[in-house]
Amino acid sequence: MSEKLNFRYAERKDTSLILSFIKELAAYEKMLDEVVADEKTLEEWIFDREKAEVIFAVADGKEIGFALFFHNFSTFLGRAGIYLEDLFVRPEYRGKGYGKAILKKLAAIAVERGCGRLEWWCLDWNKPSIDFYLSLGAEPMSDWTVYRITGATLSELAK
Repeated sequence: MSEKLNFRYAERKDTSLILSFIKELAAYEKMLDEVVADEKTLEEWIFDREKAEVIFAVADGKEIGFALFFHNFSTFLGRAGIYLEDLFVRPEYRGKGYGKAILKKLAAIAVERGCGRLEWWCLDWNKPSIDFYLSLGAEPMSDWTVYRITGATLSELAK
C-alpha cells in the first residue's frame, strides 16, 4: 500500500456512493441487471432501520473500496457474528493489500464487538478471490448448501 489507508463508517450523505460501489461490484460479478436497489431503499434499510453497516476504505482522501456487513447469530456459539455481504476494491487499487486491510478491519470490528465469527459467500467462479480468502486462513464451508426464497415464492410462502 503506497497510500495511507483509513476507514470510515458510511453516513446518510454517502447513500449514492454506496449504490455506486454496489453497481461496480455487480458489474464485476456480471450481475448488474439484477441490481434493483436505489438510494431511497438503501437509505431506509441502512440508516433508518439500521439493518446493515458500511465502511469505506479511504486512500489519499478518496474512497477506494467498501464493505457492507450486518450481524447474524450463531446458536452454537451463543453469540453474534458478522456477515460480510459485499466487499469491493476498485480495479485500479487491487493487488496493493487494500482487500486484506478491509478484511482485517472487519475482523477487528468483530473482535471488538465480541462476535464469534466473520463469514461471507463467494461465487464459485471467482478464483482470484477464493485464492485470496484461502491465503488468509478462511475455510470453505463445503458441507453446506445455500437455499433462498425470493419474490413471488416468498410472498406465496408468507400466506
